[in-house]
Amino acid sequence: MSSENGTGSGGGEQAQPEQLALIRETVRKARTPRAKPRTWRGAELAAELPVARVLVDKGVLHLDRSFDYAVPAELDADAQPGVRVRVRFGAGRHRVREGRREGGGLIDGFLIERLAESDYSGPLAALAQVVSPEPVLGPELLALTRAVADRYAGSLADVLQLAVPPRSARAEQQNSPAPLPAPQPPEPGSWTRYERGAAFLEALASGAAPRAVWNALPGPQWSEEIARAVAAALASGRGALVVVPDGRAAARVDTALTALLGRGRHAVLTADAGPEKRYREWLAVRRGSVRAVVGTRAAMFAPVQHLGLVALWDDGDDSHSEPHAPQPHAREVLLLRAAQDGCGFLLGGVACTVEAAQLVQSGWARPIAAVREQVRAAAPLVRTVGDGDLARDEAARAARLPTLAWQVAREGLRHGPVLVQVPRRGYVPRMACAQCRAPARCRHCSGPLEARDGGALWCGWCGREEGSWHCPECGSFRLRAQVVGARRTAEELGRAFPAVPVRTSGREHVLDTVPGTPALVVSTPGAEPVAEGGYAAALLLDGWAMLGRADLRAGEDALRRWIAAAALVRPQSAGGTVAVVAEATARPVQALVRWDPVGHAVRELSERAELGFPPVSRMAAVSGPMEAPAEFLRSVELPPEAELLGPVLLPVTAPGRPRRAAGPPPGEQWERMLVRVPPGRGAALAAALKAAQAARTARGGGGEPVRVRIDPPDIG
Repeated sequence: MSSENGTGSGGGEQAQPEQLALIRETVRKARTPRAKPRTWRGAELAAELPVARVLVDKGVLHLDRSFDYAVPAELDADAQPGVRVRVRFGAGRHRVREGRREGGGLIDGFLIERLAESDYSGPLAALAQVVSPEPVLGPELLALTRAVADRYAGSLADVLQLAVPPRSARAEQQNSPAPLPAPQPPEPGSWTRYERGAAFLEALASGAAPRAVWNALPGPQWSEEIARAVAAALASGRGALVVVPDGRAAARVDTALTALLGRGRHAVLTADAGPEKRYREWLAVRRGSVRAVVGTRAAMFAPVQHLGLVALWDDGDDSHSEPHAPQPHAREVLLLRAAQDGCGFLLGGVACTVEAAQLVQSGWARPIAAVREQVRAAAPLVRTVGDGDLARDEAARAARLPTLAWQVAREGLRHGPVLVQVPRRGYVPRMACAQCRAPARCRHCSGPLEARDGGALWCGWCGREEGSWHCPECGSFRLRAQVVGARRTAEELGRAFPAVPVRTSGREHVLDTVPGTPALVVSTPGAEPVAEGGYAAALLLDGWAMLGRADLRAGEDALRRWIAAAALVRPQSAGGTVAVVAEATARPVQALVRWDPVGHAVRELSERAELGFPPVSRMAAVSGPMEAPAEFLRSVELPPEAELLGPVLLPVTAPGRPRRAAGPPPGEQWERMLVRVPPGRGAALAAALKAAQAARTARGGGGEPVRVRIDPPDIG
């Protein structure tokens, strides 16, 4: 070769060893004959594009790639990109590193590409079956799922299980309706209450891609406002996707869209619909019959064609975080979709998360909010009840509720229903001293004690049983419930107001709406029903329980839950009043009184930036049995800027208690380590962790099991 290529004997620069290795590999590939299969075990193969590239349904990371198979002639017509197939994995396939072969059973997969030849020189196994000729995995969805897998250091097969619903043959046999023409641009409606609200709709209707963080006013109009944003995107000839926390919110947006645009223009994707109906709706979206989707978490992957808007309501809700691997968050997935498709983005809620504030502060999105006069006109009056009031009110100590709360409830019942928010359901309480109300703490780890199993005391952190307890403050041996569940609260209120009906709404039975007649509605956070005409008053009980959690997001989450409940109360001009039982000087309580969730989020963001906590930095959590996280991280080629934090012990699930999501098995002691990197290095961190996990699974485990999660939601 000439000296211009760096390998000759002239005066050129000598080639480096890695350059020589690259040249040799290129020459070797050029001389290696490519596989051009024509027959396989006597069967005729496809005349054109006889090679199929398949993604197999193997969630292990060291197999997170595609494999080439030969296409038999009888499957040529159906074996198109995007269809479901079945292949014999391990029998005659290529790319088996180090000569290892896994079993040769039939497994599911997706055909992603047809090729004229393979880059593998050996014989190829043939496709065993085309499960369905329906192409369900398009190039846009494939690119999105690959980006999500890389973002969360997960397997593409795991993400595809979340993105593509299970097949229903009956649904595939039904024809989807013909698409309807684009509607006319909608009127701004109640969007005129916000600065830049009407301009946002105009930009969507004109085909632009505006990005906004929307701080919604209290009241039920938010579902209609989302419907108008969807209608504006449809008017431009594009599609729209709306993700909400639960089925009740999806039903409200569904009702608003039907009232605004009529039936047949949108699909609803929720688990309540059932597998067949949900798959039928999903197929209608993929086929282009429907260009608007409203759904819960799984709808974030809906294959909307020519996407013009992605919208997310209440991004701080825990329901937006997928519990299955690799545990993506709907907000991050929609941000990836907005960047990939170049579409509009709308993040809305009555509260404001720190992540939403960062989007505005970085300039990526513009704020949409109402002026302060409009906020004060729409919000209820918020009154606080702190520890000082409880100390002066001896009757409130015995009755659990201070006098102010009773007065607010009694006055509210004269005009309509009263909402009572309780931090937890059922009867299982945390305990406190009956004399001085000091929290009962574990002697081993200072965790909170809970009453379980017929009165036995267990630590909520380390899981140990507390045999005997006495108060370190006053010496008393008597305990009382510090947090009373929703059912117990309903019984107490029923005895206090015997002539008033009491309704409960919680995990077992969630109410959607309640009449506007006087009643007490006891609810856990997130399960509050909507009252006809709004609630006359609301009581937010045991606020310290949410503020006292050992969690980075404790204050933000408490404010979000309070403000979501208070938003259901009538405006102050109509007599709406909210009483919050919490320390009046706490920052979230003050933000609730001022109705200023954005200001609270901005201040939280500033403090996290000083401390280097998410979302300013990127973090990963590695958890496992004792010493396992540290051993695993020693095998990871972390970025030079990475900082290791920990290890810390994880709470032990007490015997007989259900296992927490992604937590240790009951009775086992696990620990967790955190890895923190500065902004811009999150992709390098995810890639390093994924490579180490892949090498570990290729060795068959390589020690104690560990779990890796990017951006854990429960940083203490």
